[in-house]
Amino acid sequence: MTYLVTGATGTVGSQIVQQLLNRGHLVRALTRNPETAAFPAGVDVVQGDLTDPASLAPALAGVTGLHLITFGGPYFADLESGPQILELARAAGVRRITVLHGGGPTPLETAVRESHFVWTVVMPVEFMSNALSWADSIRTDDEVREPFVNRLSAMVHESDIGAVAAVALSEDGHAGGEYVVTGPQALTVEDKTRALAAARGKPIRLVELTEDEALAQWRAAGQPDEVIDFLLMVYRDTPAVGRTVVDTVERVTGHPPRSFDEWAKDHAEEFRG
Repeated sequence: MTYLVTGATGTVGSQIVQQLLNRGHLVRALTRNPETAAFPAGVDVVQGDLTDPASLAPALAGVTGLHLITFGGPYFADLESGPQILELARAAGVRRITVLHGGGPTPLETAVRESHFVWTVVMPVEFMSNALSWADSIRTDDEVREPFVNRLSAMVHESDIGAVAAVALSEDGHAGGEYVVTGPQALTVEDKTRALAAARGKPIRLVELTEDEALAQWRAAGQPDEVIDFLLMVYRDTPAVGRTVVDTVERVTGHPPRSFDEWAKDHAEEFRG
C-alpha cells in the first residue's frame, strides 16, 4: 500500500514521511518543487499543488491513504479545493485520509468530515519547533524576550505529531478520530528557556516584555495584524486545549510523548553562538 503525504516538506509533513518509512510503508511525497526538496532514500517524490487539484491526479494513482493539509499557495490561504481533491481521491481508490487541523474550521477539513472516507483529524497544540524563533536572539544576545512568560503550553514534539498521523493513516481503529496531540508537560516560557540553557551549556536571560513592548517587537518584525491578534489571544489567555496534557501520543502510538528537554538536546547546536 502506498501513502501520499501532502505538505511533505513542512515541519509535520516531513515527520509523517519519516514515520511511515520507519513502519515499512511505501511513501509518496507531494511537493511543488521536487528539484529542491530533500527526502530520505526510498521516498517517491512527485510534483503537485493542492491549489491546482488536477495536478494531483498522477500523484494519487495507486494510493491507499492520503494525508492532507488545509492551506496552500504562497500565503497559506485556506484551500477551497477540497471537493475536487476528494473526488480525485475517491476515483483513485483512496480509503483513508488524515487531516492536519489548521487551528480552526476550514473548508477542506469540513469537506473531509462530511465525506464517506475513513478520516482522522490530527489536532496538535504548539510545536516544540516554535522555539527556533528564539534561536537568533539566543545565539547573539543570550536572551529570550517574550510577554506573558507565565503562560502554559503543552507543546508537542513534531515527531510525535508525525507518529500519530502515520498510525492513524496506516492502521485500523481510528475512523472519526479527533486527536488532540500534546507533549508530556505544560511548560512556562521560563521552563523552556531553562531547558534550552541546559542543553546548550550556557545561561539564557529571560526578559519579560510588557504587552506594548511585545506589540512593538512583533510589528518591527513585520508580523501582519491578524498574526499579532492571534498571538495576543493565545499568549494572554491560552485556551485550555493548548495547556492541558492529554495521553493521545501514548494511546495511539504505544510510546510516551517526547519531552521538551529531549527536543532541546537534539537542537542544542542551533542555539549556540
